[in-house]
Order: sequence, then structure tokens, then C-alpha cells
Amino acid sequence: MRVLVTGASGLLGGTVAARLIERGDDVTTLQRRSSGVDGVREVCGSVTDQGALEEAVRGAGAVVHCAAKVGFTGAEADFARVNATGTAALVAAARGAGARAFVQVSSPSVAHTGSSIVGEGAGPASPDHARGAYARTKAAGEVAALEADGPGFTTVAVRPHLMWGPGDTQLVERVAQRSLTGRMPLVGDGAPLVDSTYSDDAVSAVIAALDRALEGDRAVAGRAFVVTSGQPRPVGELISRIALAGGGQVPTRSVPFPLAWAAGALAEGVWAVLRRVGSSVADDEPPLTRFLAEQLGTAHWFDLRETRAALRWEPGVGIDEGLRRTASFYDGWAAPA
Repeated sequence: MRVLVTGASGLLGGTVAARLIERGDDVTTLQRRSSGVDGVREVCGSVTDQGALEEAVRGAGAVVHCAAKVGFTGAEADFARVNATGTAALVAAARGAGARAFVQVSSPSVAHTGSSIVGEGAGPASPDHARGAYARTKAAGEVAALEADGPGFTTVAVRPHLMWGPGDTQLVERVAQRSLTGRMPLVGDGAPLVDSTYSDDAVSAVIAALDRALEGDRAVAGRAFVVTSGQPRPVGELISRIALAGGGQVPTRSVPFPLAWAAGALAEGVWAVLRRVGSSVADDEPPLTRFLAEQLGTAHWFDLRETRAALRWEPGVGIDEGLRRTASFYDGWAAPA
């Protein structure tokens, strides 16, 4: 099978591409810089580039769409260009090229409206009510992908929650670095339970979704599934252990949730001003945002029964084992302060 994987310069997309190569698939990747994955046909470009899309989907029987614009702040139009418009264009190109399956890598944030999530499944994506530009535009992209499902073209969305593992720059290294500079506070008492996903479990779930979609399995068609490692932990414990595994230290500051939320709103406003005036400070994410405060201050853990049954998949790496592997990967490496 020829499979297109977008965003293969990232941890998830790159590992998915490598695993597909290992099992004998013919893989093309599409990303803005070289993926570094051996054995793939690379197309360097963006999902916003129609020429690159058409070249990338040529001959593809399936697409795994991992590429996205990720961040806590920034102009919503910039997120929409990649996450919503770009996804819709990729779906159309894939269908036009004769692909049979499309896996949209999404996020539980597309259905999160700010309150705690306790033992729920994958709620409907909400482009209007999800929290923040990233979540709203990812929701729009997911809707575009799932609504394209039909005879001969099976679409499915997979939502890994808080993915982490060796080589992860989005959570592990960021948390470790911020813990060393005092910019990784705990919100409240750190007690709310949260789910997370070890990277190998996210990869295996994406490939399971791809296989079900290629089979034309109507149990997954046009549906979204939350993926986690199935072991909720208190958020304070999880953040502290991830920081240590990545070469950081246990966060020592705690901020009450109302104060954290207000500080996040203020920081977002300041960063918007800095971005408008071209300050280099705005190149980094602010120390806190409203979305981050909500993620650190509310419970969000999920019921995986539908995911397990429909994808015919089980998480394979426990939290403790994942942290051991992550710590081994970063042994002797210190997060830059």
C-alpha cells in the first residue's frame, strides 16, 4: 500500500512513517523540512501549497494526516490556514487521487469547552466552542475530514491526549526546560486526574485506525476516537515526573486556578501586543495561557472502551515504563535553561 504521511518531521508523524516502512508499505511524506525517515519518498512543502499536495497524494491509497500548526497563542487566521483550510484541501486532494482511507490526527481539545472531563468518550468536535485558536481550527479540520467519509473513502479521526515520550519537544522538553526556569507552575493543588499518551501507544493507535479504514470498517467510518495510555494520574504528579524524566526538576510553585486563568489572559494580551510590534520575545510561548491553566487545573480523563473495540487496539506501555524509557533517553542530557 502506498501511504502518504504528513508532518513526518514531528515525533508522531515520523514514527508512524518509519513503522509503515518497516512493515513493507510504500510511504511518501509531506512536511516543510526533511523528515529524516529512511526509505520514504519525500515531498517538502505545506498542506497550504496545492502543488505540493497534488504531488504528495499521487498514487496514494491512504493518507495519515499528522501535520498541524500547534501553539497556545497567535493569530487565528494563521492556525486556520493550516489546520482547517489545509486539511480540507488535503482531504479533497486525497479523494481526487483515489485514496481509500484518510486518518485525521486530531486532539481531545477539539471537544473541550473548559470544564472537567471525567470518564467520557470522544464528544463532537466544536469549531465554535473549543478553547483557543489551535483547538477551534483543529476542530474545523476534523469536521472536514469526517464529513468526507463515504463509499470508497473511509475517514476516521484519532485524538491522542497529552502525548509524550523520548524525543518529544512539545511536552517533555518544554516542561523540563520551564521547570528549570521557574516557568512551570502547578495550578491549584495538582490533584485533578488527567490522562496522557505514551508516544508508542499513539503510533500504534494511528496505525490501527489506518488498517480499520483500509478495510472499510463501518465501525470507525466518520467517527473520532480518543487515545490515551489508559492510566489517569494526578496532574501535579504527572507533570513532575515528566519534568524529571526530561532532565528538569519538580515544579515548586503553585498558583490558585482563578489567578492562573487571569494571568493567562493577561499574558495572551501582552504577547499579542509584542507580536504586533515585532518583538522577538513573542517567538516563544507565554509562560501561561487560559488554555494551559484549564489543562493544568481541571480533570480530563477518558473512557477508552469504544476506542479499544472499534480500533481493535490496546495501549501497550504503562506510565511507569514510559517514564523509565524517557528518562533513559534523556540520561546525561540537561534541558536548556
